[in-house]
Amino acid sequence: MKKQRMFQSKVKVLFNKRVKESFFHCSLSASSIAKEAMPGKFINVKVADGSEPLLRRPFSIHRISKDKVEILYEAVGPGTKILSQRKPGEYLDVIGPLGNGFDLKSCSNELAIIVAGGMGVAPLAFLAEKLAGCKNRSAKCKIIIGAKSKNHVLCEKEFKDLDYDVTIATDDGSRGFKGRVTDLLVRILRENGKAGKQETIYACGPRPMLKEISRISRAHKIRAQISLEEHMACGIGACLGCVVNTVDGYKRVCKEGPVFGADEIIW
Repeated sequence: MKKQRMFQSKVKVLFNKRVKESFFHCSLSASSIAKEAMPGKFINVKVADGSEPLLRRPFSIHRISKDKVEILYEAVGPGTKILSQRKPGEYLDVIGPLGNGFDLKSCSNELAIIVAGGMGVAPLAFLAEKLAGCKNRSAKCKIIIGAKSKNHVLCEKEFKDLDYDVTIATDDGSRGFKGRVTDLLVRILRENGKAGKQETIYACGPRPMLKEISRISRAHKIRAQISLEEHMACGIGACLGCVVNTVDGYKRVCKEGPVFGADEIIW
């Protein structure tokens, strides 16, 4: 396998627009990073030109469009709120692509079930596009999006444009299934039964959701790959600030992850 490279460069903001509520979609002109990017990897962004905030902010690679890298984020803290104010034509200092992404070696004949919880949808759009482009792929993807309410559902159109089956779960029942996205996953698995194809779950979202998906995948004997969301400081494996406990000892989310096999994590 070709060793992937990472780059640090000043990249131009092409657009940075609000898509709904406090959610933003940003496009960066970053050809070197775009060429090396894979689903599940991330970039580390210095959101301001000065020393505050001190630490960079990690963002999953949401989509790649030729030489452009796109991110999807929610403006909730000081760093992301600063980023939401950056204008087209301004430049950001970016390092990437970083981390280990999803393993797509056997994607051609799998039934892929993509489970997105909240902002966990960000890296899964890129994954869905890659799966759609797999040669000789005979199985379609099933997409399950979980959100607080109908106003928090993201990327539904993008998934449907790939001709994927999309199901929605909302905590308040304002859209689709009322309840947790993991409960909807269990219902879909039971309805599908054994279709004669190997299934793999790909998931990203809050830690409790991923813990439950790990349990579900074991119970149903289904492979699962999960992308962990953890606070990061350096983003390159030096500070050990994002370690998680695994069956093989402690591992760094920013370096050995953020994607792990669900059976690797000790919750």
